[in-house]
Amino acid sequence: MVNNSLKSDKFQAAGYAFLIQQFDLQVLAHWHISETGGSMHQKIVESDGRIREIFPKDYWPGNFQPNHLEFALKYDGINLEILFEVFGKIDIEKLASWIAAKPQGQYTRRIWYLYEWMTGKPLQIDDLAKGNYIDLLNKDEYYTAQDQMIRRQRIRDNLLGNSRFCPVVRRTEVMLEFENFDLSKKCRNILADYPAEFLKRAVSYLYTKETKSSFAIEHITPNATRTERFTSLLHIAEKDDFVSKDSLVDLQNRIVDSRYANNDYRDNQNYVGETVAWQQEKIHFISPRPQDLSDLMEGLVLSHQCMDKSQVHPVIHAAVVAFGFVFMHPFEDGNGRIHRFLIHNILARHGFTPEGLIFPISAAMLNDMDAYDATLESFSKPLMPLIDYTLDEDGQMKVNNQTALYYRYPDMTVIAEALFLFIKTTIEKELVEELNFLKNYDVTKKAIQEIVDMPDQRIDLFIRFCLQNHGVISQKKRKSHFAELTEDEVQKIQSAIQKAYH
Repeated sequence: MVNNSLKSDKFQAAGYAFLIQQFDLQVLAHWHISETGGSMHQKIVESDGRIREIFPKDYWPGNFQPNHLEFALKYDGINLEILFEVFGKIDIEKLASWIAAKPQGQYTRRIWYLYEWMTGKPLQIDDLAKGNYIDLLNKDEYYTAQDQMIRRQRIRDNLLGNSRFCPVVRRTEVMLEFENFDLSKKCRNILADYPAEFLKRAVSYLYTKETKSSFAIEHITPNATRTERFTSLLHIAEKDDFVSKDSLVDLQNRIVDSRYANNDYRDNQNYVGETVAWQQEKIHFISPRPQDLSDLMEGLVLSHQCMDKSQVHPVIHAAVVAFGFVFMHPFEDGNGRIHRFLIHNILARHGFTPEGLIFPISAAMLNDMDAYDATLESFSKPLMPLIDYTLDEDGQMKVNNQTALYYRYPDMTVIAEALFLFIKTTIEKELVEELNFLKNYDVTKKAIQEIVDMPDQRIDLFIRFCLQNHGVISQKKRKSHFAELTEDEVQKIQSAIQKAYH
């Protein structure tokens, strides 16, 4: 939606916007829109959060398409999906001649390298014999991986992935603010206020809570066996690397009903939807076609290995892999729980989470499902109009167009920002509230035992009944479960609970 005060025929699309129009590209919207023709330089935040930048008319690159590629990299940033589509339609001889005319240019070199990296087709241009190496991504503007020195274009490839799967995450002001919070340190400072013995008992409770919350997000109430199985997996999340095909298949087998265990990635088209009427489905998200999945998942695993080696910020790493995984939806069942498990796995392995502790991130997501859904929809909503599919009366889906590119080169900035916020909420609210709840429980239990020497399980039950009913036990529950207590004992126990839990 364009600001009406700036709507005018005199503005000309530039950079990616020009190329999208020229080639009629069906691509996901880029976060930055460039136009020229303004009387002054202006930036406008659109209703969908994208930045619309109006440049003076003398910025116009002309109608020559390679000039708009250079403009795009200079002002719009990196969008690998759009670049790939442009490279498939642009006149290659004109592009090669344009690059050969100024092969030392920083934007020319990047375009040259990206063309060959994406297509696997070398241009008829000699290797650069001299000159300084330049970063492919500006490290002040993007999260980057360890440099790979590319001699041909004298480029330092610092992308987070590979040509099969390569996300982009921008260093926005929001992201830098989260980094400055140093959430990992803040968590350790919070824990320092509690005795070691108390934390040891609290951790067991937090693991169980995270398990139940992760299932609850999917509206599943697990039995004791499934709860214990998933909790046991969370306990080893800080030790093992689960991001490989064999490990992911094994993980899926261990958390789902054995009847729905897979021995490979799915071979059918799946989707996320809901039944809104008899034989009518509302489709929320469509995952990659099965014939594209193996290549995409291999790219995701390689990207993980690249970030692992490069010591990319743990939250960025976790966002890319965990959300990248759930967008691939490689299994019939268990994708959501594996996705949230991988967040813990990556944060713990990189020491972001204190050793032996788990953040109740799923609880934070469960308590703000609107925000969690919005995070997933930041990718799924723009994607849905681009997919041509049919759905038969048996619920079998067929995707009719090429869609792999949409999952291959995602901009995951918004998703990384959202994960940072969930972790911040987890540490500052969920974790603190849970620890204080347990601390208050210890105080309450001791006070109750001084009133009546009840077994621990009955104390637990009494406290639970009171907290469910605003600090007092209902007459019905008292009569059915605690008829042996006197009126005076009940009043004293209720007072102890109300004092501890305010």
